[in-house]
Amino acid sequence: MVEVRSAAVTEAAAISRLLATVIRESYTGILESSIIERLVGTNCSLTRISAEIGVPGGAPSWLGWLVAADAGGQVVGAAAGGVPSPGEGELYVLCAAPDRRRHGVGSALLSALTERMRRNDAQRQSVSLPSAADPSLPFYTAHGFAGEGQRLSRRM
Repeated sequence: MVEVRSAAVTEAAAISRLLATVIRESYTGILESSIIERLVGTNCSLTRISAEIGVPGGAPSWLGWLVAADAGGQVVGAAAGGVPSPGEGELYVLCAAPDRRRHGVGSALLSALTERMRRNDAQRQSVSLPSAADPSLPFYTAHGFAGEGQRLSRRM
């Protein structure tokens, strides 16, 4: 069981490390190493994540960072998203620690982020994947996302 809640600035380093680990483990053998390291550099910057956590959620284009924490308070998952255009929610990040996959962490984060998007009038939700062979594709299709290539969406 995990608790899903808004991230605290003090959790930025844990989010950064978790996201870097997930990106490297998920895409090794699928994407070139230079692309993987560019994804890590762009998405896992501690400075960026700290600043983003400091931005109050509720502005439609940015709804903030969520974390999933285990009973001991360890961050085992993270998600972020927004509603960048009217009615359209966008998942920017959704990850679960490799040893916590298939334990409901991703589903709990997706549910909480979806609810935030609904409160900001989103009716559709989409996600862009780095590869058409993305290992998270089965997770998203099991949750009702569909599409071609690297862009998936669903009605909420």
